[in-house]
Amino acid sequence: MTTTILAGLTALLLLATGLSFLRVAHGFVRIFSFPRLQFLAVALVLLAIALATLPPSGWRWFIDVGLIVVIGVQATCIAQFLPVRRQQSVRFEGDPNGPDTVSVLSANIKQSNRNYAAALALADTADADLALFMETDQAWVDALEPLAARYPHVVRHPLENAYGMVLFSRLPLENVVSEYLVMEGIPSIVATVRLRDGQRFRLYCVHPEPPVPHIDSVGRDAELVKIASLVTGQKLPAIVTGDLNDVAWSNTTRLFQRLSRLLDPRVGRGFYNTFDARFFFMRWPLDHLFHDVRFRLVDMQRLPAGGSDHFPMYFKLGLARGPGDAEMPDEADESDREEARDITAEAKQLDRDPIGVDWES
Repeated sequence: MTTTILAGLTALLLLATGLSFLRVAHGFVRIFSFPRLQFLAVALVLLAIALATLPPSGWRWFIDVGLIVVIGVQATCIAQFLPVRRQQSVRFEGDPNGPDTVSVLSANIKQSNRNYAAALALADTADADLALFMETDQAWVDALEPLAARYPHVVRHPLENAYGMVLFSRLPLENVVSEYLVMEGIPSIVATVRLRDGQRFRLYCVHPEPPVPHIDSVGRDAELVKIASLVTGQKLPAIVTGDLNDVAWSNTTRLFQRLSRLLDPRVGRGFYNTFDARFFFMRWPLDHLFHDVRFRLVDMQRLPAGGSDHFPMYFKLGLARGPGDAEMPDEADESDREEARDITAEAKQLDRDPIGVDWES
């Protein structure tokens, strides 16, 4: 019985591991990229049980080899976020509070969460130059309005479908656009930010759809591709931040990096898992910041959830005058560009409401 159970679980883990590499824009495929840490942990436990309890046999060979393959593949996928890998974002060597720095708070507050006081306290504690709140309906926008007393620049886009956004900035904003880049009902905020020393950069605040097993993931994938094209289509340094609803190690996030050539400060530093804040055993990194090579990392922290199902992220960066000695993502090849074109073409055919509009009702 033990052999049968272990063999069955091994086969399932092998199947899940293989599915995670398919380049198919559907939630049933994409979700297998999320729990790599959990798959790794389960495989390690099963391998220990097999080694301790099973006698030598053909099934024992299948179980041992299968679990070792799962462990090796999953560990390889997440290893880049451990200290064994060279850090992708270079450390800022200037004044951490200088006029060429910018701090960013990215917080998915969960629309049905009504702990407004915790969100206001979070903003006070972080005291970031830019504070992005996601899943903001009108009640949340009203509750956060006291922040406008110290953030003179505010972009409000409340929605009742869990895709609302509000951006607070103490730095001047120019060329602000709040629009639906891919799907109706899913806004992004794009703006040029002017630092205290006069340097400017382009900010992209995004919150695409989550992947779910029974629906395509085209909307989310296409938004990442669209943002990458916007980044590469202008000369200013760029920062992309928000709840991307994609894990840091997925095929789609790596595709986004190859297309945009933006750096991930998590690489070489840690997972910084942000979802699900309610369950310690089921967490992965969904809330991100990617930045141009001309930025350097000053600080990065995961902050208390305050009633949300996401932990907020705090980042601080310094903008240098040149690229420095950063480890760049691989360059996009023709296969990547073809995949991006296919995703974009599929997105043009979408005719459905955004995923999850009824989750917060």
